[in-house]
Amino acid sequence: MIRVGVHAVRGAVVDAQTRCAHWAGPLDVLAILFPCCGHWYPCHSCHEEEADHPARRWPARMGDRQALLCGGCGETSSIAEYRAASACARCGGAFNPGCRLHHDLYFAPSA
Repeated sequence: MIRVGVHAVRGAVVDAQTRCAHWAGPLDVLAILFPCCGHWYPCHSCHEEEADHPARRWPARMGDRQALLCGGCGETSSIAEYRAASACARCGGAFNPGCRLHHDLYFAPSA
């Protein structure tokens, strides 16, 4: 576990920008708050390996939740802000564009 700003990030975290054993590229600087347990993890695999329960996805109606943590600046963004951009809304640091391929693991589809 590491601290990014005031947030504790769990899982196989390998550096202070939330890169993990599963995703450690230069743009892999994002952690997500899992709604099932209220804990931050760098990725779904980290949650799967450490948590004692299955992961739940964020419901579509909760796009206003501050559930994404930028490992670059330590600030949070809402789900809606994150899904509408390719960089941190606070510091402008780019996120891995390939993460969009995994949104179904984290976010329920819109109705």
